Amino acid sequence: MSEERFVSRGFVGKRRGGEKKDRIPPGQYLTNDFPVLSAGPTPYTPLDRWTFNIEGLVKEKISWTWQEFLKLPMQTHVVDISCVTKWTHLDMKWEGVSLDTLLEHAELDRKAMFVTAYSDGGYTTNMPLTDIINGQSFIALKYDDKPLAPEHGGPARMVVPHLYFWKSAKWVRGIYLTEKDKPGFWESAGYHNRGDPWKEQRYWND
Repeated sequence: MSEERFVSRGFVGKRRGGEKKDRIPPGQYLTNDFPVLSAGPTPYTPLDRWTFNIEGLVKEKISWTWQEFLKLPMQTHVVDISCVTKWTHLDMKWEGVSLDTLLEHAELDRKAMFVTAYSDGGYTTNMPLTDIINGQSFIALKYDDKPLAPEHGGPARMVVPHLYFWKSAKWVRGIYLTEKDKPGFWESAGYHNRGDPWKEQRYWND
């Protein structure tokens, strides 16, 4: 289960301007490293058995194989990431498919208000649907111009740059749309349900 404790800030065209210090959320320190934090072993799924799904409150389940996913339009995203363990890494370069692009293929029920991202290894994380649409999230396949390494969530990782990085589920395999919110893995263990780094929403009572 991906015990990530990470966060992101800013998207292409939406990055905060000004000095670097103005881009670092309160309580964070700047790093150029990319620490690896996971609970449990790194899962390895053969790409010929890999799928990504949109299910739950949709008219019908949508699924892509790895080869089908590679044919979707990719975008480069340069974003600032902040981890609940208090590191922030500016200008991290990813390449992937926008959640907006994926959701265009699904007919959502009007009752769909929340999303649970789920991953190989059993990890889940939850967020409002409004936190992943309108250019706010993507499924990353590359980091720094290279295929995303397994220890960083490869072959595919959900990246939600404006929330703490544990919301950016490693080894993601799909999203499940629901009417009511349901805490995911770290949220059930005491992490904040939303995880906004600019409000220092690290734990339940923050």
